[in-house]
Amino acid sequence: MFSIKILVAVLLAVPLVGAGACGGKSGVASVDYSVSAQKNYERGLAKLGEKEWAAAAKYFAFIKSRFPYSKYAVLAELRLADAEFGAEQYLEAADSYKLFVKFHPTHEMVANGYASLRIGEAYFKMLPNDYWILPPSYEKDQSSVEDAEEELRSFLKKYKDSPFRPKAEQLLVKVGKRLADHEWYVARYYWDKGKWMGTVLRLRRLLERHPGVGYDVDALWLLGRAYVKVDMPDRARETWNQLVTKHPTSGKAAEARDAIAQLPPPKSTSAPTPK
Repeated sequence: MFSIKILVAVLLAVPLVGAGACGGKSGVASVDYSVSAQKNYERGLAKLGEKEWAAAAKYFAFIKSRFPYSKYAVLAELRLADAEFGAEQYLEAADSYKLFVKFHPTHEMVANGYASLRIGEAYFKMLPNDYWILPPSYEKDQSSVEDAEEELRSFLKKYKDSPFRPKAEQLLVKVGKRLADHEWYVARYYWDKGKWMGTVLRLRRLLERHPGVGYDVDALWLLGRAYVKVDMPDRARETWNQLVTKHPTSGKAAEARDAIAQLPPPKSTSAPTPK
């Protein structure tokens, strides 16, 4: 796959002799430069819409080279990041969007949250995939998932009125589910290995950070069992009571009631009566 950054570097390094000299077919991309920055920008946008990433990058690189003081030169920086994103060069795109935010903090495409959302979206696109010949994604390194969550939460905290909030919220739900899958996998691994406290810590983290994504009932049930294993019956009772209260119709609720009945009486917290 071609690199947008390499393509741009080459285009900016080579002198451009006349706007029409570079028109027509040119390697992997067909371009027809104009003498107008605006028209080149519009043609670049059209190429983005047609998913011709290399051609779009050429137009935007041309604008940066020939019209460096035009408002379109700044927009071209953003659209070069869009071209990287479209070409599935997500790490490079995230870096480019970050630079755009850094150097143009008052630009409208920063103020409305667009560039910041794209950073989180780029990290989301880098999430590990599931292939039947490979371990499932929840067993793999979750660094990109955590990066995506951090960026999306930061976006939602900063851009209260952004028109892109619904997209960020949808992505965050998907990211949360991926992280919850991983936490559940690790918790089960610790349980199977007899590492009870590791199970407790992972399940508490799952329930605190990713409630409502499908693991609440099973996580509460297993957490209660793990508390019993580490000799914390009062914590087990509290956890199972939470399961019964919040999920009374689940199959695990009946098991939780039976398990509570088998626990030793709760420890008294009242002070002894002075004689």
